[in-house]
Amino acid sequence: MSGTPTPTHDESPEAMRRAFADVTVWIFDLDNTLYPPESALWPQVDQRITLFLGNMFGIDGLSARALQKYYYQKYGTTLKGLMEQYGMKPEPFLDFAHDIDVSKLPPDPELGHAIERLPGRKLILTNGSEAHARNVAGRLGIIDKFEAVFDIVAADFTPKPEEATYIKFLDKYQIDPSRAAMFEDLAKNLVVPYQLGMRTVLILPKQFDVYREANEQMDVEAPYIHFKTKNLTAFLRELI
Repeated sequence: MSGTPTPTHDESPEAMRRAFADVTVWIFDLDNTLYPPESALWPQVDQRITLFLGNMFGIDGLSARALQKYYYQKYGTTLKGLMEQYGMKPEPFLDFAHDIDVSKLPPDPELGHAIERLPGRKLILTNGSEAHARNVAGRLGIIDKFEAVFDIVAADFTPKPEEATYIKFLDKYQIDPSRAAMFEDLAKNLVVPYQLGMRTVLILPKQFDVYREANEQMDVEAPYIHFKTKNLTAFLRELI
């Protein structure tokens, strides 16, 4: 797309500040982005989804896990697959999958301060539920830094990386994508933001997570990724 910023390998503070100088809207994914993968929150969600499928179909854990991966690969989320194939109402699934223990997740005032100092608006764009986002970001002590949470319900249950979800999000909040930045842990979810003209930042794990797809944890080199970091707080500090 014309006007889309060109990726750079220059990650000096000066280059980073220039790249984000005209950004007025800061968009963050939730899971494995606003908290690090080693926080062990996503494995809980992942296991709850497997358990939900096992209970729903009366199948063992291995079969439920295989079905979960099938739906994820084909539909983008397990929920989307269940809705498409069985007309399932989403609320019971979302409530069950996100009923996790966040008590061991420590508050992150440094991240909150870094987000607060960013000039402009800040929003969360997640394939999870708003309740889950508020539960996790509330535990981190950063939920008050965000204007709004755009969740899978607001997206009509069409998950990222579908273009329609980003368009719906941008329209709802009247965002000019050329003045926006997107922070994501999944490289595939940055393709459309890049095409729309956003700055893109890939959040990489510090260590391999067995609960996530191996290809989703790779250090991706691609035109649609402007910057990469393993430390979101440190990265944001460099922009101010």
